[in-house]
Order: sequence, then structure tokens, then C-alpha cells
Amino acid sequence: MIGQAISLVGAALILAAFAAQQGGRLVPTDAVYLGLNFAGSVILAYFAIEARSLGLSVLEGAWALISLWSLAKVWMKPSAPR
Repeated sequence: MIGQAISLVGAALILAAFAAQQGGRLVPTDAVYLGLNFAGSVILAYFAIEARSLGLSVLEGAWALISLWSLAKVWMKPSAPR
């Protein structure tokens, strides 16, 4: 039961990022957008692996890795001089 609730939180994080992006509140290069995608996909990947669902495990694992890679690029990008 608690696993279902946690997996719903993971899905909600990804959907919140998508809705905010579609609504013009976030852009795909925002750290918040990428962080929501990363957190949500890690949660869903965990439960997909636990359920031995290969297709979903690959999808969510790739989503997490791509989000983490993009997030790292945002964090490592030098900030503009003020």
C-alpha cells in the first residue's frame, strides 16, 4: 500500500514538471524541471525494477539518467558575470 502511494508521488512529480512546462512556467533546461523529472523517474524506476517489469525499468531508468545528465550540465554551467 505504501509503495503504491510512493509510486503515485513519483508519477505526480513527472506530471507536475510536464504540466508546468506546457503551461509556460518552466522550460526544459530549468533545474527545477529536471529535478522533478529525475526524482519522479528514480521513484518509478525503483518500483519497476522491484516488479521485474523490464520495459518500464528501461524507460524509467533511461529517463532518470537523461534527467541527471541534463541536471549536471545545468549545475556545471558557469554562471554569467554580474
